[in-house]
Amino acid sequence: MASKADIPSAVPKDDYVFTRDFLDNNRINLLHCLWVKIFGYVVHPKIDIKSSDLRVADVGTGTGIWLFDVRELVAPSARLEGFDISFDAAAPPETLPSNVKFTHWDVRQDVPENLIGAFDVVHLRFLAFVLLNDQIPAVVDRLFKMLKPGGYIQWGEPDFESVRTDKTRPENKIENLSELLRLLTVQDPRVKPTWIANLPATLSAAGFVQVEVDKNDCPPHMAFVLHECGLMMYEIFCRKTKNEKMQQELTRLLPLAVEETRKGAYTTAIRWTVVGKKPEA
Repeated sequence: MASKADIPSAVPKDDYVFTRDFLDNNRINLLHCLWVKIFGYVVHPKIDIKSSDLRVADVGTGTGIWLFDVRELVAPSARLEGFDISFDAAAPPETLPSNVKFTHWDVRQDVPENLIGAFDVVHLRFLAFVLLNDQIPAVVDRLFKMLKPGGYIQWGEPDFESVRTDKTRPENKIENLSELLRLLTVQDPRVKPTWIANLPATLSAAGFVQVEVDKNDCPPHMAFVLHECGLMMYEIFCRKTKNEKMQQELTRLLPLAVEETRKGAYTTAIRWTVVGKKPEA
């Protein structure tokens, strides 16, 4: 079981756009379950996870929910490690399974020596609101270093450039949903990343081979469920922002957007899972 020493009591102040409170944590956990449901897997089928000495890294682990699902698929001797800049979203270390460990590390910093060439699988998901476009190449280089020869990266993100609002009927109104999206994108450049579509090419440029993209454009019933999960973001942004005008606008718009949702309007996007392999030695 992880000790308190594994999670430093003092971590650097960060600028994460969400709150890491119980509402945000439940959003993360629900979104994970929905993501697995629409893609049909926790670990991409081409990635072999049968090794008894498998070592898996989850970068930007959040609540650790992805690792907890991976744990059910791998040998008990596998070692699973979650990395993040903060563990305010994570359960107490005393609750962790014996083969799951959380360690503080910011992917925007150099890879610690003991993590170079250490992992069979490196997983990332939902870092779109964390990383800026110009940070991606250096981050991918660091992830490449973390893998053993023959190891795999798996990275999942919604493609925010494909965001659209669908209607169940032509007369449905979408003005308030559209205004919510616009309000966030002008407030914070991280809320509309443009690097996802370039991620496969960025992985290839870093040296990954056998790069594949699994794209999922949800059917309406799942798109609607994911949309309602996503509405929690606006409540969370409202809690987090120090901008009083932004807070007032979110408070005004959210109930109106919820009403549009109940009448049959919902925001959706194409979701990507990108995998690549580090060449064998």
